[in-house]
Amino acid sequence: MPPDSAVGVHALLRLRSLDDVDWEVRRPEWAQAALQRAPWVVVRRALHPACVWPVGVRGRLRGERCAAWLPDRAVAECVTPQLLAASRAWHRPYQGERRNPALTVLDEVAAIFTAHGHDGRWGPVGSVGFELATAVPSTTPSSDLDLVLQADEALTRSDAVRLHTELSRLPVRMDVLVETPLGAVALADYAAAPAATLLRTAHGPRLVCDPWTAATARLA
Repeated sequence: MPPDSAVGVHALLRLRSLDDVDWEVRRPEWAQAALQRAPWVVVRRALHPACVWPVGVRGRLRGERCAAWLPDRAVAECVTPQLLAASRAWHRPYQGERRNPALTVLDEVAAIFTAHGHDGRWGPVGSVGFELATAVPSTTPSSDLDLVLQADEALTRSDAVRLHTELSRLPVRMDVLVETPLGAVALADYAAAPAATLLRTAHGPRLVCDPWTAATARLA
């Protein structure tokens, strides 16, 4: 399954074999056990050659993160954040009590995105997305809810303010990334309407006036 524009940053990839992972630096001691527990990696934002995925590996602890590369032949399954949301993955039966707050608010989150016309464009990432995709406990009672919204067309400031305001009323801290064709901006930053907003790109961070217009971008 070759990398393409339809499967981008934040997608979760299930490995065919742990031996196929090409580590960017020396493999951390925790990484082998983490991949045996959950043989999944997440696509990260980076320039990459054809037929190779830039991926991140996550362990049990927040500080256990490392970069790696994965050939497309090593991908057994791909799950995007949008697929998790569209399938309402949080409704699947869980083994034991793992319904942490970041999971229990997802129906309300879905209703907000639907009301704003974003069905099929949003999804959970971070520990929530990882848990929903892998069925491996990854969230805690204090976990934030990280979300991504694919916005190929410009989101107006007023729409961003309304969306951010409604999501902020829910009883869980949320971080929402708006993915544009040029990179990603934090919804909270964009809604605040500063003179320039930080855009995360594969080339590095840029300060932009308009995250959808390359001509306005300047290096941070």
